[in-house]
Amino acid sequence: MNNDDVLKLENQLCFPLYACSRQVIKLYKPYLDTLGITYTQYLTLLALWEKDQVTVKHLGDVLYLDSGTLTPLLKKMESMAILRRIRSTEDERSVLIELTSKGHAMKMDAYDIPKQVASKLKLSHEDAKELHRILHLLLLQEGTGC
Repeated sequence: MNNDDVLKLENQLCFPLYACSRQVIKLYKPYLDTLGITYTQYLTLLALWEKDQVTVKHLGDVLYLDSGTLTPLLKKMESMAILRRIRSTEDERSVLIELTSKGHAMKMDAYDIPKQVASKLKLSHEDAKELHRILHLLLLQEGTGC
């Protein structure tokens, strides 16, 4: 591979990851629109449905989001009455995130979303599992930028 080949778009691992991510997120949009939420808000709900009453730091770690991205997202979701931000009584520097009854109720409306999106992807179950495994390997590596 010569020097110019290194900079070809077709040779970049990041590009198909980026483009596929955008395409998959686009598949979610009609389903999330019915809930009145964005894809990032959906991911936040998935994390909170799994484990409610967590710190902002924990949620940021789980979602791979920094506080500059997470704080406005959580403020917006709080204004939508989906969650509450509560200052910890044990540590004033820590803010807990807790779903409201509306946030909990949205879970029932979300059950079919993964199946609906998966049905639009042209991947076998085995290929989807392998892709999931590989992407998580990248996420867990230090310094990958993922």
